[in-house]
Parts: sequence; C-alpha cells; structure tokens
Amino acid sequence: MAPGDLARAAGHIQFGDFLIGPGTPVRWKGVAGWEETPGVDSGTVPRSSAHGAFPGALLAQPRTITVNDLVLRTEPGAMSAAVRALAAAHALRDDELPLAIKLDDGPALMCWARCLRYSVPVASGYRIGVAEGGALLFEATDPRRYSLVEQRVEARLPRPEPGLDWHLDPGPEGLVWPLDFGPPGSTGGMTATNEGDAPVSPLIEFRGPVDRPSLTNITTGDVIEYDIVLDAADVLTVDTSAGTVLLNGTTSRLGTVTGRSVPESVFTLLPGTSTLAYRAAPGSSDPRSSVALIFRSAYW
Repeated sequence: MAPGDLARAAGHIQFGDFLIGPGTPVRWKGVAGWEETPGVDSGTVPRSSAHGAFPGALLAQPRTITVNDLVLRTEPGAMSAAVRALAAAHALRDDELPLAIKLDDGPALMCWARCLRYSVPVASGYRIGVAEGGALLFEATDPRRYSLVEQRVEARLPRPEPGLDWHLDPGPEGLVWPLDFGPPGSTGGMTATNEGDAPVSPLIEFRGPVDRPSLTNITTGDVIEYDIVLDAADVLTVDTSAGTVLLNGTTSRLGTVTGRSVPESVFTLLPGTSTLAYRAAPGSSDPRSSVALIFRSAYW
C-alpha cells in the first residue's frame, strides 16, 4: 500500500495502514503542529563590537504533531477492542511510518513519524461505547511535509543526432523536404519540479554501463560525481537525505566521491523547476546508461 492511499476524505488521518476520521470509529477535533512552522535552530551569533548579530543558518527542528480531542464511538461493549486496535497501530517503535493528513478537499500531505504517546480517557461512557478527550502525539525527525505523489525523472548520457545520410540516392525528384535527419539525440539534460516551498533531498540512481557518472544541478551549481565504473547490471544509489552511496543496494561506495562533489546532503532541489545535466568520463557514452531522480514535492 502506498503512503496515504486510505486518506481520501476531508478529515482522514492515516498512520501506516491505520485510518482515523470520517467513516471510522475514531474521530478528532483538532491537529496542532501540522499547519505551522517547526522549531528552528539558529546559527546567528552576536557581534563582538557592534550592535546586532551576524546572521547564521536556520535549521528546522523535528516536527511535533498532536491530534487532539479524539472521540471513539463503538457498539456497547466493543470499546476495548477498538482501543486495543488503536494501541497496536500506535505502539512504540524505532522506525518511522508514513503519517498522511487530509484537512479538506485539497491533496493530503504526509511526513514520516513515530507515535510517542496515545491516550484514551476511561469514563462512564466507556462501557456503552463512547470515549472522548483522547490524543495522539507524533514526532517527525524530518520536519518537512511531502506530496503523496512520488515523481521520477530520467536522463541518458549525451549523444549526437545521426544526421542526414548524404550517400542515399535522392531519386528522380531530388531531395524532398522535410529531410530526415534521424532520431533526435540525447542532451543528457532534464528538469525536475518541486511544487512545494521547501528544498527536497532526492534519491538518485545511476545505471551502467558508465565510467565516473556525475549529475550537475545547473540551477544551484552543485555537482555530485563518483570515480567508479558501473557495468550494465549495476545501480549506484545516492540517498541525499541519509548521505549514503550504495552499489546494488548493499555495498557502500561513499569513498568513490570525487573532489568536484558537494556533500550528498547539500544536493537538493529548491522550490520551483531545477535543470540538471548527466555526464560521465570522456569516452563513456553508452546509450543504455541513465540517471533517475526520485522525489516528492516538499512543504514547510
């Protein structure tokens, strides 16, 4: 199941495969920490001999989301089963799950989070199938929110057009327009559009055969390049969020990074459209080689 597949109606909140909101036994009345800026760590430092300060980098802290005022309604005597299902879906765990929230008729947004706490008050209505005032507390270590739609754009190494074959017999009528210059060549270029308002860290896949693959973000000037030879069956996966470089999903090749490269975590797609170029070592031009960018639009 893809993240957020069940969050189809306004008011739906999906955590992993568990859905609350309209049409479920669990409703909610408020969400805090979703439509607001996360906390910020500021690198600003005071000036030592003048008024004011030197502006530093602003880095967002983890996002805390609270689903407030839960209302559970079941058949009389069935409340404990509903609470156990809620508890099992929100149990403490080390890994993060997709948390998708659809507030209105617009598209849902999602993040990856863990549930730190759940509560369901037990009062007199519990035995007849009513519990009110509960809450769910989530923490997302990546504070950005993302589109449910995952984008994938690809490019191949540059190659020229074959051009017009001047050795062909033009026939009795001579050359006839439009002339056939052959299929268009590849420029090695591509564009990626981040429709959100936050920079996004893409997943990058280099596929062989290729020698010393590189990808340049022409919009920012950032380059990532690896001094490695990939065979036709090889895939070099660069996770710019985690800062990892894996060959065929298992072996780290972070040590093959060249001096031209920026740190993987720096290679991001800014809001708007970015233009990128795929290149390789001189003489490496196999048309089977490709690079793919996989990402979701990101929002604060």
